[in-house]
Amino acid sequence: MSSPSPAVSPDTSDAPGAARKPGSPPPGTESTLVPDPFGGPPTGTVRSFHPRRGRLSPQQQDAIARLWPTHGLRVDGTPLDPAALFGNGKPVVLEIGFGMGEATAAMAAAEPDVNILATDIHTPGIGNLLHLVESRGLDNVRLAEGDAVVLLTDMLAAGSLAGIRVYFPDPWPKSRHHKRRLIRPGFAALAASRLAPGGTLHCATDWAPYAAWMLEVLSAEPALANTAPDGGYTPRPGWRPQTRFERQGLAKGHEVADLVFRRI
Repeated sequence: MSSPSPAVSPDTSDAPGAARKPGSPPPGTESTLVPDPFGGPPTGTVRSFHPRRGRLSPQQQDAIARLWPTHGLRVDGTPLDPAALFGNGKPVVLEIGFGMGEATAAMAAAEPDVNILATDIHTPGIGNLLHLVESRGLDNVRLAEGDAVVLLTDMLAAGSLAGIRVYFPDPWPKSRHHKRRLIRPGFAALAASRLAPGGTLHCATDWAPYAAWMLEVLSAEPALANTAPDGGYTPRPGWRPQTRFERQGLAKGHEVADLVFRRI
C-alpha cells in the first residue's frame, strides 16, 4: 500500500527531500531527528509525559477504590512476572497511553486469549478503564500507573511481550520539544528488546510530521522489520478501535498513519 498523505498542513520551511523510497512521507513532512537524549536504551531519567491527575467522577473514584488492589500496579521498578499478574500464561501485549480506556476495553473483549497490560498516568482514565473492565466482565486487563520507560526497562524481561501498542502519543510538535517524544531511537531499541521474536510494535498517529519521524526512527532499528510491503505505512487494521484522540484528529481533517513493525 502506498503511504497515506496526511492532511496536516506541512511545514513548508523545510526543503523538499531528494530521492524518496516507496512509503516516504510527502514533501514538507520529513522529520529532522535530534540527538537521542537517552544516549542508548532509555531509563526513567528522561520522561515523555507530565502527570495528569484531573478530577475524578464518583464512578471513577469508586472503581479505583474497589478494583485497583486486584487490577492495578505502580510502576516502581520491581521486576514483574506477567503470568503471576494475570494468573495465566497467555501472550501479553503492552499498551502505552490508553486515554479513557474505551479502545482498550474493546480490544480486550475482542481478544480474550490475549492479556493486555495498559499503562497511563491519567487518573480519570484509569478510573474509567477499571469501570469498563468490571462492567464488561473483562479478566484479561491489568493497569500500570507510571512511566512506561521504567516499566519496560526495569520491570519487564527481554522477550516477554507479544506486542507493544502506542496509539496517538503526544506529538510534541515544536522542534524544541521533540526530545520529549516517546518514539525515539533509544525507545525503539528498548521496545524491540522486550518483544518476543515475531512480536509487533504498532504505532498510530494523526500528526503527519510525527508519522514521518516514527517511520524514520523505527526503520533505523535493526531488530525491527516494517510489515508494510512498500516500507511505509500500513492500512488501518480493522481490529483497532478508533480512540477518542483519533476521532478528534479526523474531525479536524487529519489522516491517520499506522505503523506496524515486527521483531526480527
